[in-house]
Formats: sequence, C-alpha cells, structure tokens
Amino acid sequence: MKISFNNSSLVELGCDLLAVAAFEGKTGTVEAFNTLDKSLDGLLSSMATEEGFGAKEGEKLLLHTHGRLASSRILVVGLGKREDFDIAESRRYGAAVAETAGACKAQKLAATLPPVDSAAQTRAAQFFVEGLLLANYRFDRYMSEESRKPVPLNTIELWVEDEESRKAPSPICLARAQLIAEATSLARDLINEPAGSLTPVRLSQIAQDMAKEKGLECKILGPKECEKLGMNLFLAVSQGSVHEPRLIHLTYRPKGKDKPKKSYVWVGKGVTFDSGGLSLKPSASMLDMKGDMSGAAVVLGAISALSSLGVQAEVHAIIAATENMISGSAYKLGDVITGMNGKSVEIVNTDAEGRLTLADALAYAEKLKPDELLDVATLTGACMVALGPHMAGIMGNDRALVERLIATARRVGEDVWGLPLPTKLRQQLKTPMADMKNCGERWGGALTAGLFLKEFVTMPWVHMDIAGPALADKADGHISKGGTGFGVSTLIEYVSSRDGSQ
Repeated sequence: MKISFNNSSLVELGCDLLAVAAFEGKTGTVEAFNTLDKSLDGLLSSMATEEGFGAKEGEKLLLHTHGRLASSRILVVGLGKREDFDIAESRRYGAAVAETAGACKAQKLAATLPPVDSAAQTRAAQFFVEGLLLANYRFDRYMSEESRKPVPLNTIELWVEDEESRKAPSPICLARAQLIAEATSLARDLINEPAGSLTPVRLSQIAQDMAKEKGLECKILGPKECEKLGMNLFLAVSQGSVHEPRLIHLTYRPKGKDKPKKSYVWVGKGVTFDSGGLSLKPSASMLDMKGDMSGAAVVLGAISALSSLGVQAEVHAIIAATENMISGSAYKLGDVITGMNGKSVEIVNTDAEGRLTLADALAYAEKLKPDELLDVATLTGACMVALGPHMAGIMGNDRALVERLIATARRVGEDVWGLPLPTKLRQQLKTPMADMKNCGERWGGALTAGLFLKEFVTMPWVHMDIAGPALADKADGHISKGGTGFGVSTLIEYVSSRDGSQ
C-alpha cells in the first residue's frame, strides 16, 4: 500500500474518498475543519448544518460531490470536543475512514489530519495511519475465497500544508506507522491461530523464520536443555501434553561496533493452549485459551520491528512455550517442584500454570543481566475482574520503572492502570510444604500472582497483565475481534523513546 503526504489543493485532489476531521462546537455544531480552504469549509459547513451533523465523537457524514470537486465523495468524521481529544485517538479517526473506504470500495483515499497544533501533527499522522491499517486487518486464512472480503484500498495520501512549512509532518512517521501496524498484525495472527496448528514447536519454528528475516539471533531449547538448567516449573506444566515444550530466545542487537547503552529483556507468556490441567476449566472458559500465548505474541510482534526502526538498545525476547493439558503424566495438585532459581513451589491449582512458566523464564532472563526486565502475560482473570476487559494492570518492584511504562502506554493510547504488590498479601502464598504455593486466596488474585513472580526476580522488573485487552469479543474501530496485539505499541515506544531512536 502506497502512503504519502500531499500538499495539493483539496478541491483539486482527485480520489475516490476525501476524509476530513472536525471538532464539535459548544452548541453541537462543527467547530473546525482542517482544510484551510475557505470554499471547501463553506461547503462542508453548509452541508453539515443541513444534515444536522455536529461532529460528535464517532459521528460521520458522507457526501457525494457530483462533480463539484475532483474527489468522488467526502467523508466528514467527528472527533468530539477539542478539549477531550487525545492525539492517540487519531487511530479511531483512521479506523472510521477505513470502514467507510471499505464500504465504498475506494482504491484511492485522501485525508486531512485532525485539526491539532503543528507540534502534534506528526504523531497524529502516525496514529491515523496505524488506525486505518489496523482497521483493515483480517484473519481469514481458513475462509473460502467466497467468504473473504478483500480490501481494495491501495493508495493513501495525507493532506498537509506547503512542504516548506514547518508544520509539515516528517514522512518517517508514515513508515513507522506501517511497521507498528505490521508488528501488531503479526501478534494478532499468532493469537488467532488455532491451538491445533500453533503448537509450542510450531511457535518456535515461526520465531526462527522471523529471526532469519529480521536479522535477529535465535536460540531454541528443548526439554533436555531446559532440564539441565533446572527449569522444572516450566517442564512440569508441559508434562500432560504430547507436544514438546520449547524455550524461545530471540536477541536484537543494533548495528555498529559500539556496545548498546541499554539492554532489555521481554518475557512473554507462551501457553499455546490452556485446558486448566487437572484443575480443568469449564468448556466455555476454555474456548479462548488458544489466546493464552498472547504475551508471547506481543513480544514477538514488538521485537520484529526493532531492526527496521533502528532501535539502539539490545533487546531479548524470552518465551517458555508449552501446552497445559490432561493425561496420566500431567502434573498433580500437591506436587512440590523446584524452579531454576532454587525455590520450591507446592502446586495447589494446575490452572495457575502461567506463573510457573514465567517463573523459570524470568530466572533465565536474569542470567542475561539486562538493565530492565518486563513480562507480558494473560495471567489472571482477577485482573480482568478488577479493571474490566479493555485495561491492563501494571505492577513491579521498581516504582520509577512502573511509572515509565504507564506513561509510555498512555502516550500511545493503550489503557493501563498501576496495581500494588502489597507485602501483607504475600502471606497467602505460604505453605508448610515448600517455599511457597502457586496460588493464593480468591481476593486480590492479580496481586498475589504478581507477588509470586516477584519471588523469581532480583532486578528492576515490571509485570503487565493483559488478560482483559489481549482479546476482544467484537471489533471496535482499530481493535479487531479476537487477538488485539495490545502491548506491541507500548513495548516499541518504550525502547525507541528511551534510546532516542524514535
């Protein structure tokens, strides 16, 4: 898809669909368009008044030009009140445009950016393109040709002022938007893939193929290698499956002779299917458990973009990939298992398996001695109960790191909320049988899961529980039904903004 900036006259700009953004006025009318063309603004204002269009958030007005303009149709999209608008919401504007472009079977699209300050135009352009591309995402590889809905759009032009103007956004933001959309789409593909085909071995093969394509280092460890490392918690979860587990270790190193100033490790939960084990889930709760590897998908998606973005930090992605299944060899309630860091765990719930895989993955990650350690996981339904289906919980042992991650996520429009790790709740993990048990009481389940993980790290660490936003039960603008890729933007933004490569 060709994406570029254009500073031609909007009236003369030939396209199938011209999209214009507008803010809502105090009286319910349109406050401002972003066209800087008095004749076009006059036409739009007149038509908006006639149609009762007030530019409320998500409101759309589609007009046929009947030859009065070079474009066939004009779409006006309301952004709501100016004071309530966040730059990241430009994605929703892009998604609204994508929806109409698809309905109109538009091949060439032109659009104005939201009427925001010039300093924010570059970010607005990036988010607009991300929203448009992500709204066009489809997971249709298992559909017949008749059922697929092709997206005809092949050209996107964003209208800006004169190219010599300081207000003109940098074209680099368009390439960045495409890379982030591709990384997010990769994560979505992995989450949406049926568990019958995306086994731990298959996931490791995908990681290897991606490493070759993106210039990453790749190390894959099988059961014997993991056993030598003492990763018994991870291996215990895999015991009930006929599919062997794999520890996936990808490394991105920036080009150049100089040693990177910062190094990060991302650990993604990689349970490719979770039956609950002997603590069997009910059927309805098991239906979406192919998505229990969403954390793995997020870190794979994010690391895939780093080379093209020129990130100057060293980044590792670690995934303990396994299934949690039932058989005569499955791990049992009451088992006591010792992890890689030497701590023993009594198993009181085999459906609290993700933290066991993460515990050994975090212990492995610490051996790499990064500056910061982050894990991403669909870890607890309790986090979803606390924060709802659209928001992730963030907690950790380093307050400054937690705050930086929260600020980064909010900057890119991913909803997160900081959660505590209360020392008092650590009592719930006590047991006379071992150093700890793998599950606490009902109350504060997301926090006790975080406290469990904390026992396996000794360095700056943050945990992101994406149980809610990892999957969506219906499409919503740029958010697709099924796997969403939530977290990819935050990870990419964090490392690229910290090293100045953004």
